[in-house]
Amino acid sequence: MNIYKKMARYVLTSVLGMIGVSIYILADTYFISLGFGSEGLAVLNLTLPIYGFMYAIGQMLGMGYAIVYSLERAKGGRTEHYFLQAFQWALIFSLPFILLGIFAPDKILGLLGADAQLAYMGKPYVRIILCAAPLFMLNFVFSAFSRNDNATSLAMTGAIMASVFNIVFDYVFMFPCRFGFMGAAMATAACPLISIAINCIHFKSQKNNIGFKYERAHFKLFTKCASIGMSGFVGEFSTAVTSAVFNFMMLLLAGNTGVAAYSVIANIALVCTCIFNGIAQGIQPLFSSSFGAGRKDECKKLIKASLCLALIVAILMILMGFGLTDQLIAVFNSKNDSLLASYAFAGIRLYFLAFTIVGINVVLIAYFSAIGEAKIVIIGSLLRGMILISIAAIVMGKLFGMNGVWLSYLTAESLTLITILAIWLKGKRTAK
Repeated sequence: MNIYKKMARYVLTSVLGMIGVSIYILADTYFISLGFGSEGLAVLNLTLPIYGFMYAIGQMLGMGYAIVYSLERAKGGRTEHYFLQAFQWALIFSLPFILLGIFAPDKILGLLGADAQLAYMGKPYVRIILCAAPLFMLNFVFSAFSRNDNATSLAMTGAIMASVFNIVFDYVFMFPCRFGFMGAAMATAACPLISIAINCIHFKSQKNNIGFKYERAHFKLFTKCASIGMSGFVGEFSTAVTSAVFNFMMLLLAGNTGVAAYSVIANIALVCTCIFNGIAQGIQPLFSSSFGAGRKDECKKLIKASLCLALIVAILMILMGFGLTDQLIAVFNSKNDSLLASYAFAGIRLYFLAFTIVGINVVLIAYFSAIGEAKIVIIGSLLRGMILISIAAIVMGKLFGMNGVWLSYLTAESLTLITILAIWLKGKRTAK
């Protein structure tokens, strides 16, 4: 198959799958805004870092082990133990989340900035979501191995069907059953089960190449796979850190309404970010197989095509943000809160400017991850996911108020891109 046609198939299925994942939270946001207004949105946005932490670990394990599996398979190496290694580590990492969900959900909300009223409202939601941590993490493992074993369509189907389930049962549990916030959490927590079940169809098929040999969890192998999966970890972890930092700045500058306004922007931006992550995840198996087989010209074609695609998507997103600002806000502002709308209007237009750089960074980090360049991956991921965004949001927020916070995203991503390119160029010169 022509490499561009193959890329189109992989990327399309991955993007649709990632959009499906983002709908988990979007459905919650929409229905919670209908039932609980700006206070409900504030609670939900305060919980986004929790999703980010769980998704980050799931991405690190799924992407890291699946990439190493793909590279070893391309070289003809031993691969039958990778899946169950990732499975074991997902269960291990989920234990602290379960314990926090059982014993301290309200304290977690308090640490994330919730006042007493918001903590009381969100406690049942957070308890269920934290206790469902193993399902969220394992979903990333199952999906990543399916994609890397040429079952991209099935992985996409799993994500989409899980999203359909979430939309339907969010409504059913919240309104007809009158479970409120707890109902939204129940629907969201059950979604990974749908996706996992569908991915299991591939594992039982004759096309499956994934082995299921059990070996006790190896820490040395974990460190190797985790370093390769670091881009996936920080890609999701950045959502958690950004959400936490932005929430604290919004509480400081504009109170609960500011957090609700950021909730609107964060959830719309989540779809955009998922598209970029979908491009990166779709192209990653092709990067790995081409690089592992020594087809460098093919790698160059793939990186150029994926960067062009990311730029096109970014431009379309920015045009949508500027052209449909009021309509996008209205979807999540069912109570017609004028203050929320005014905060979100400026926020969308400034925040979305970063997408031109975000798309490039996500693709470049995915490329370097797929070819095993751990140094660039770790530095680039940490800069954009934690260090620069935190510093920029705090400094620019204090200097320029809310507009400074919105623009800090663009600032952090731009500085990250400059750093990535500098490290890459220095490495090329050294190699010569």
